[in-house]
Amino acid sequence: MTPKPLRRLTASIAALAAIVSLAACGAGSGGDATTLSLVGFAVPKAGNNAVQAAWAKTDAGKGVTWSESYGASGDQSRAVEKGLKADVVHFSVTPDVTRLVDAGLVADTWDDGANKGILTDSVVVLVVREGNPKGITGWDDLAKDGVQIVTPNPGSSGAARWNILGAWQHIIAAGGSEDDAKTFLGKVLANVAAFPGSGRDATQAFESGTGDVLISYENEAVLARQEGQKFDYIVPDDTLLIENPAAVTKDANPKAQQYLDFALSAEGQKIYASKGFRPLPSAGTVDVGTVEGANDPSNPFPEVKTLFTIDGDFGGWSEVKTKFFDENTGIITKLQQEAGLS
Repeated sequence: MTPKPLRRLTASIAALAAIVSLAACGAGSGGDATTLSLVGFAVPKAGNNAVQAAWAKTDAGKGVTWSESYGASGDQSRAVEKGLKADVVHFSVTPDVTRLVDAGLVADTWDDGANKGILTDSVVVLVVREGNPKGITGWDDLAKDGVQIVTPNPGSSGAARWNILGAWQHIIAAGGSEDDAKTFLGKVLANVAAFPGSGRDATQAFESGTGDVLISYENEAVLARQEGQKFDYIVPDDTLLIENPAAVTKDANPKAQQYLDFALSAEGQKIYASKGFRPLPSAGTVDVGTVEGANDPSNPFPEVKTLFTIDGDFGGWSEVKTKFFDENTGIITKLQQEAGLS
């Protein structure tokens, strides 16, 4: 017969083993509480939150909670560079991620996948008052007298860079010279009535009654209408493809990559589409279905007749950053200064 002290010791060991086993099962099923930090630009928050909620229902996402920081893309990138904690970053423009690559915070292989580092796609659109009282039909109308424009500041907002580059390329693609494009943009900037710090702030300024037209993302227009805003939007015949990058940081929790993989999947992209984003080609066939808030909910993302891209029409972000947005010599920087827009 086993002595009582030994029986007690054996029972204690068995109980401890059971506890360890249960803990391991909890961890394997996603039961452990994990907090991931996401830092991003303000525009895709609703889409991100919807994807996070869907991922939480998977084994990988169970038990994960989120710490989030949203704002103007450039400002958010600089904050991470200076020490703001981030497992996942989701910015408006690629240079806001490459800043973190240069700082040693994101691996230089971040854009090696089939998606080339991009998480969400959209196009530049013109948002107008309900019924379009100013008769806006495309880019040329933005330079007309009496048209008040709302667009964010390129100095802090990635959304603003997409907007202004779309207007620039409209002139170039029609056979205009760079001097013609500068003249056109000078007129457009002279019509700016509000110059907020982020794309989301620009939308809110327009919603509050400022301006006749808002230069924005298609997804912003769709989401605002889903939330009850009564305005119209126009997809110009020629416009710019918006490609928003995302990445995990080098010291991120491993679950961060699992989340990003889910967001890039057909399931994740369908969720983003429900909030107005165009699905990534790299996700394969995505059954978008009906998207409320779109001009045609049953055909929410019509093909654009002439779709400009940063790589195909501007030579990539490195060239764009120097040519247009250098703080001393950039074409757009100088035009802003001439228009009195800081």
